[in-house]
Amino acid sequence: FCRVDPYGFERPEDFDYASYEAFFSRYLVVLTRRAIKWSKLLKGKNSIQKTLKVKRYIRKGIPSEHRALVWMIVSGAQANMEQNPGYYHRLLEGEKNDKLVEAIRTDMNRTFPDNVKFRKNADPCLQHTLYNVLVAYGHHNKAVGYCQGMNFIAGYLILITKNEEESFWLLDALIGRILPDYYSPAMLGLKTDQEVLGELVKMKVPAVAELMERHGVMWTLVVSRWFICLFIDILPVETVLRIWDCLFYEGSKIIFRVALTLIKQNQAFILEATNFPDICDKFKQITKGTFVTECHSFMQKIFTDPGSLSMATINKLRETCREKVLSQG
Repeated sequence: FCRVDPYGFERPEDFDYASYEAFFSRYLVVLTRRAIKWSKLLKGKNSIQKTLKVKRYIRKGIPSEHRALVWMIVSGAQANMEQNPGYYHRLLEGEKNDKLVEAIRTDMNRTFPDNVKFRKNADPCLQHTLYNVLVAYGHHNKAVGYCQGMNFIAGYLILITKNEEESFWLLDALIGRILPDYYSPAMLGLKTDQEVLGELVKMKVPAVAELMERHGVMWTLVVSRWFICLFIDILPVETVLRIWDCLFYEGSKIIFRVALTLIKQNQAFILEATNFPDICDKFKQITKGTFVTECHSFMQKIFTDPGSLSMATINKLRETCREKVLSQG
């Protein structure tokens, strides 16, 4: 058995190889079939039109050999990169903000200690690439600068694109456009979206909302890492990548779909909790096990389980929740 997965992550001591093998042999068949369909769709071109067919294809997963290209195109990162030739390298060559650089340096060794490609002795060592992407981004978007969590996201982008400049533009797509205000110093968007999730749970899984309220558990305690890290280090790698496929195409509502599915599927289990620490523990456990490992069936569930979830609903909730967060501020 391989101790290291295809992305360089070491598998934990208690990794269940048997059920993973069983899942992966089935999933491989799906991947092979999808790869053929994608090759036909792309026909070696560097462009895709946004159509219902493409949306359906993306929901069923982008094959890893096409993933970087498709993310770049559908997120708008490709267009931005082409419109700003040399911009990334100019950012790296320009004046640096010492405080920003220091903050990023501090987090380098904390980023994926369980990934062999990010080790000091790796060749090439991706820490250097990660450092460049984060420093460039911090100078590109001064309102955000650098905030913990961004290192994990940029790290994942580097593992998938294997390209520094593309990772920078994808990070820009996520932080600048797809996720509203998650990483700004006040983290208003992040706090708002956690409240939005709370409201959606009230609507769709009321018993869990009631339990949280009864024990005074704030949503931020159990889900803030889901939002900040976009499920990195929370769900298995393959599953996270499938979520990101949809995130780049359909936007931030995907995060709510995933969160609601995790909560709804595990409602009975969560409701067994009888106190505060117990609830927090249950929320840790629902992100493990076969349900989340079987990424293909999991992704089908996120589009059926939570029921309809329009951007209009989310935006309406965001307005009221933002007011609430600001008044608490």
